[in-house]
Amino acid sequence: MKNGLITYSKILLLAVIAIASINYGCEIQENFEYQEAGVEAQLGVSAWDYIKGSDSLRIFENAIERAELQSLFSDNATRTYIAPTNMAFEEFLATNAYGSINDVPLPILRNLIKYHIVDKKVVFTDPNLFESNKPLPYNTQNGQIMYLSHDSNFIGLVNQGTGKQWSITSSNLETLDDAVHVVGSIVYFSAPQNDLNVPDPTIKTDTIFPVADTYINGGAQSGTNFGSDALIKVKNVTGAGDFDRKGFVMFDLKDFDEEGVITDIRLELAVKFTHAKGVAMNIFATPDTLWTEMGLTFDNAVFPENDPIASITTTKVSTFDFNITDYVTGLGSEQRISLMIDGEDGSDETDEIGTKENPDFNAPMLIATLGSGNSFLNIVTNNGFLVDQGEAYVWNDSVVKIEGASPGDIIFTVEEIPANGWLITGAQTLQVGDKFTQQDINLMNVLYINDGTGVSDKVVLSAKDRVGSEVEPFEINIAIN
Repeated sequence: MKNGLITYSKILLLAVIAIASINYGCEIQENFEYQEAGVEAQLGVSAWDYIKGSDSLRIFENAIERAELQSLFSDNATRTYIAPTNMAFEEFLATNAYGSINDVPLPILRNLIKYHIVDKKVVFTDPNLFESNKPLPYNTQNGQIMYLSHDSNFIGLVNQGTGKQWSITSSNLETLDDAVHVVGSIVYFSAPQNDLNVPDPTIKTDTIFPVADTYINGGAQSGTNFGSDALIKVKNVTGAGDFDRKGFVMFDLKDFDEEGVITDIRLELAVKFTHAKGVAMNIFATPDTLWTEMGLTFDNAVFPENDPIASITTTKVSTFDFNITDYVTGLGSEQRISLMIDGEDGSDETDEIGTKENPDFNAPMLIATLGSGNSFLNIVTNNGFLVDQGEAYVWNDSVVKIEGASPGDIIFTVEEIPANGWLITGAQTLQVGDKFTQQDINLMNVLYINDGTGVSDKVVLSAKDRVGSEVEPFEINIAIN
């Protein structure tokens, strides 16, 4: 009996020390592991006091104070707080080119914080959450949904099964009436990427190959032709020096055999080697379509006159895939097109791509998706919406709804961005030319944030489906309260 009491006392002492460490320690343990017994940390303070006492949540604290949302962390309501660490905020600021929290537009910051507040207490020892890999939806303060679950090892997950999910690093921290889960990233809702709709049988694909492909080299080899080389070599150091190489490919669009409306067209390049520095690889349209594979050199090449028509960021992949739909469909008639492949200025990255003569790699390809053009899209709802000044409004199909195809196949294009706010999907602030789907709207993955200006606003969108039907640009009116 004495030994049993001593053991229990030791356990109790360790628990007290652990809780004290959570309350007053500097950094949250990043490799926190769930205890099989489901032991929870009872902190005995408000969520706001806990955040203020945690050095690893210092930037989160500063963000809450700047947004003036302290009351949401200390009032009598019962909530769950997803708390991003300092590292999470530093990554967010760097990705979005903000120097500090003070540089983030206040409405965007306020919306970001509100998404991290769930309107219910959620701990993973709850019997309703006992089953692993079963995400449950919860409402957040910004009006969107957050899914919470855990895997078979009881590691907590945010937004499992959506377009982007995150692991929780420290969980089940219970403040007075609330719960806190710490994450190493800023989290957001992103609609599922997989479209479960049955593909439209009228959609076809067609592939064509280059009539010519080669590369050119600057500097001392500027007069040399490389048309017999089995690789297209690309490197940008100074733009025109001894080590600078640019690829050229030419296609004849008349080689497409299938009939229909081109709804998507991609340039696919087979990669033999890439340094994969995470820099830009750009495709330019060039005005000269008379060059020959065995005659092109750096000295006689006609270089692009405009910005890239497509870009990717290099990674370790077997193919580089560029979407050039807007460029091809904007040509107006079938013709030859000449494209130049060039790396990011000064990136000094070596990339090698297969040519049509290379026996070991696929030739460059243009892969077109074509539709019948026989479907008909119809705007059945366009009500606009009312939003409070400086606040966010989450879209749904009561704002705008188009029918005539599956929601995932109805693609909106931003023709004009809001003048007094931001249009956002996931973590992306949309610009002219960006796209989202009716499915994004239905799943509340699109939101408008007002910049605090009390003036009415609007968004101009167009729409199309994957088989060629289109809706001309139309306005969605935004009233500010």
